[in-house]
Amino acid sequence: MPWLLLLLAGFCEVGWAISLKYTHGFTRFWPSVAVFGGGVISVYLLGLATKQIPIGTAYAVWTGIGAVGTALLGIALFGEPRTAIRLGCIALIVAGIIGLRLVSQS
Repeated sequence: MPWLLLLLAGFCEVGWAISLKYTHGFTRFWPSVAVFGGGVISVYLLGLATKQIPIGTAYAVWTGIGAVGTALLGIALFGEPRTAIRLGCIALIVAGIIGLRLVSQS
């Protein structure tokens, strides 16, 4: 269960980060609400997950999910660069997330 909470926290992290682009400097109401709401939910779920997952592991996985998801959606939604080296770096983050999960005691 804590890993599911952490995964959901990571998805919320991606949601609020992508919503930042749509706020246009916090001049649009609903995207701004999504940023703050997603951020609160994300941190709350992270906090619940850290009851059973070590903080260093949980935080690294949470930020990794956020970074990977946001980078991939940036490519898909906003036409950000899709270079081999960029995709390779994203793959390294994914490998780190998987590695942390595999060596975790929770």
